[in-house]
Amino acid sequence: MRKRRLKYGYLFRKSYRTAFVLGWILLATVFTTAQSRRVAPQSAAASAAPEISVKAMFDEANGYNKARFAEFEQKKVPYTEALRLQTEREQKQLAAKYAASAGSRPNLTTDDVYFVGLLHWIAENLDGTNGSLRRYLTMPEPAADKSQTARSIIAVIAAKQHRFDDAKTTIAEYLKSTPVKLSDRTRMESELAKAYFTDKNYAEAAAHSAEAYKAAKAVLLDSGITQRGLDETLDNGMQLFESHRAAGNAKEAELALDDLRKTGASIGSPSLFAYAADKLIVYLIDSGRKPLATETYLSMLIAAGKELPSKPQQDQAVALIRRREKQYKLLGESAPELTSIDQWFPGNAQTMRSLRGKVVLLDFWATWCGPCFDAFPALAEWHRDQGPDGLVVLGVTRYYGRGDGSQLDIPNEIAFLKRFKGKHDLPYDFVVAKDQTSQFAYAATGLPTTVLIDRKGVIRYIESGTNPTRVEELRQVMLRLLEEK
Repeated sequence: MRKRRLKYGYLFRKSYRTAFVLGWILLATVFTTAQSRRVAPQSAAASAAPEISVKAMFDEANGYNKARFAEFEQKKVPYTEALRLQTEREQKQLAAKYAASAGSRPNLTTDDVYFVGLLHWIAENLDGTNGSLRRYLTMPEPAADKSQTARSIIAVIAAKQHRFDDAKTTIAEYLKSTPVKLSDRTRMESELAKAYFTDKNYAEAAAHSAEAYKAAKAVLLDSGITQRGLDETLDNGMQLFESHRAAGNAKEAELALDDLRKTGASIGSPSLFAYAADKLIVYLIDSGRKPLATETYLSMLIAAGKELPSKPQQDQAVALIRRREKQYKLLGESAPELTSIDQWFPGNAQTMRSLRGKVVLLDFWATWCGPCFDAFPALAEWHRDQGPDGLVVLGVTRYYGRGDGSQLDIPNEIAFLKRFKGKHDLPYDFVVAKDQTSQFAYAATGLPTTVLIDRKGVIRYIESGTNPTRVEELRQVMLRLLEEK
């Protein structure tokens, strides 16, 4: 959903995924994917040079991704999701190796124990992190700032493991101590909110989302506008909205989006303003209030011209909202049939009507579209995992007359598409059109565009473009539609 450019710099500011330790500057890519699983230390762990300090080990592991991507950029290595994931795996393996080596040393100092905990954290070894940082808090003369960082991570781990009482107790201990950082408060409350949301305790999720959003906004307004601050504010504002939405509190959900939009206006962020406006319009359509959504679309165009401080900001927000007009008209309507289809393989051609009773995901893509590739792993996984629950994934493309860097006639382009399908291990059906008719029908002229159609044959989601957070947003909507009967 939200952040929007897949460049090397993106890796060091992604939300839902980014944690900052030592003022939460730690782990430029780790918090993003921190789970309960561990990364096993490499066999070379025992050979790590003993003269390297534990702090130096941490610094090397913590800076690994930044150094590697600076190297890739210098060498003009193109960014791909596979490259990002591989680099993150390497970082975690390095951290696991160092954590095992440092942890086996006798007579660790107080600071050594702290940095062992952070190495475990980078390696996504939550139990190792928790144990080391709790030990640090009991050791002689732990530093106040490091103690607070330790408490904040311990609280996050407890939330991730759904140990709610432990998380709340640790947050309370953190708030009674000093220094208190709003960025830490944001992360702790946010993780607790997400855990409650997963458990479908939406009242608690909303309460903690509200605290996280309040803290994130305070950081944004008090510390100056940064991309990270915008991301944290957006993520927590949306978590608050989703919590109220899931609880059936329509008014509170709308107020959350309204506040997010006004925050965007107050700081002069056309992207935040437009994003919140877009989500409100989509929410109104999805909750059966399309006439009000149409009125809101028009009122948001007017509001952008009044509420944002400068003319360029106003124009940008208007353009961002207006480019979704055709997709708004399609949302909540019956899905049109795919037309001018020439090939459908390996399965048999079907109609949208025959697919009713299923949740259908249409992925409009092309072999020359680099961003389209980023969603392939998720689409393949969902086809395999959610297929039995009623999900149908269709990769919709058309003839472009080229492939593999050369011009192709139709028979050779079909053969190329079949090879492409096998090469990228894409198990779902490909649908190949003769022309752009189906793209126009689904307002999918920008690639990639993803469409979700519910079991009743109604379009519930359309978005163009991709990035990891949009893929996660798509997953959440897909799961929600699969639960609808």
